[in-house]
Amino acid sequence: MKLIILDRDGVINRDSDACIRNADEWRPLPGSLEAIARLSRAGYRVVVATNQSGIARGLFDLATLASIHAKMLQTVAAAGGRIDAIFFCPHGPDDGCACRKPRPGLFLEVLGRFRATPAEVHAIGDQLRDLQAAHAAGCRPILVLTGKGQATLANGGLPPDTVVRVDLAAVAAELAP
Repeated sequence: MKLIILDRDGVINRDSDACIRNADEWRPLPGSLEAIARLSRAGYRVVVATNQSGIARGLFDLATLASIHAKMLQTVAAAGGRIDAIFFCPHGPDDGCACRKPRPGLFLEVLGRFRATPAEVHAIGDQLRDLQAAHAAGCRPILVLTGKGQATLANGGLPPDTVVRVDLAAVAAELAP
């Protein structure tokens, strides 16, 4: 099975330092919806794995997160793509959970649910924690330079064998030519 794991904010949609708090604030990055459609047409199972500490911080609730994700799923579908599952961590940075990136818990859950071989799974993120979680789970990390990606690249310390691409569209063009 071909499986790809995407971070949400900064990879699929624009990021915000204040976090995306409602569906109106969720806006896709140029080319991201088409990239997901391209991956879907090529037979990839597309999964989103995202930290959502805004829940723990009381900035929004689960119903609001569901409405954000419903908008994302609808816009991806309208572009001809499909997101097969969304995994999220609702905990804050100080909660010590195993699912919050940079820990690999979300990735391990995705791999188990889809019965995927980690070394065959590409994981795309724009922050170091995305790449660290992917690497710790045995996946193939790809840094995109959208969102916080340029700052992440400039700060260095990327996991070994991290591939760098300009955006999700470039990743899709390479994986699904």
